[in-house]
Amino acid sequence: MSWIELTLHTTHEAVDWVCTLLAETIDIKDIYITEYAESHSANSDWKCTIQLYLPNDIGARTSVEKIETLLSPLHRTGMTTAIETSIVETKTDIAKPLIHPIGERFVIVTSDTPDLSEIPDKITLKLPKTLAFGSGLHPATILSLRLLERHLEAEMQVLDFGSGSGILSVAMAKMGANVLALDNDSVAVEATQETVSLNGVAPQVKVMQGSLGCGSELGHWLGGNTVKDVSKIETKDTFDLIVANIFARVHIALVDDFRAALRQNSPGLLITAGFTTDHEESVTTALTEAGFEVIDCERLNEWVAFAHQCNS
Repeated sequence: MSWIELTLHTTHEAVDWVCTLLAETIDIKDIYITEYAESHSANSDWKCTIQLYLPNDIGARTSVEKIETLLSPLHRTGMTTAIETSIVETKTDIAKPLIHPIGERFVIVTSDTPDLSEIPDKITLKLPKTLAFGSGLHPATILSLRLLERHLEAEMQVLDFGSGSGILSVAMAKMGANVLALDNDSVAVEATQETVSLNGVAPQVKVMQGSLGCGSELGHWLGGNTVKDVSKIETKDTFDLIVANIFARVHIALVDDFRAALRQNSPGLLITAGFTTDHEESVTTALTEAGFEVIDCERLNEWVAFAHQCNS
């Protein structure tokens, strides 16, 4: 059997866009991501190569055209190269399952990656092969994980607000925390549950569809279709830490709810991510006015994430 191989080069943030667009629309036989070493990427805008494989059958041309149409906005905005297409008899040896180290402790892999348990002092985070909610390579996810490994402590009660793929929930559970994973999108809730089960941390992670405080009135957090009948989760003085990897407008709207949900007699930590430097001032100003103090920061290109502590 021959295959149609589609290859494109991307920025870090484009990986999640590509994977999400394709996973929701196209039945991809195989998708592989290769991240470049820093020595290579320092001299190029392209940080990753994505290779897709489709069976070379009667419907292949239609599928290729659909993929090109789906991804054309990313190419027009400079986030990816144009797609290169070729027919191959075997999948390239270069293509390999995702293995991506983040920070000092985390390694992100896909579910078909060989067991990495023999690597000492590493926490393996497995994502389903479908990558329906991204690869874990988005800068906001990377920055969140870097801050979590410095500030999360075992036995903490934590909230993953806008859990998406569930990768942050799994990371926190594997570090010893007890997690409430919350998202207002039913598809995200299913994705989180799948990732939690895949990583064997179900006893430590409760997955729910709903929102915190006034978040139930904001519609779909990602700006997609309207979300109806979202449950409002009433929490007060509940969590030691909240991580919210979500748009700036949601951070700003929920500052008072974040503060109310944090325990007053604990560190009261809030990690905010999901926005670029364009929104940095508006987010930090809103949080400062609500009684939060910035205690740590991570940056990657134009993306930024903060760790805040709630002042008593």
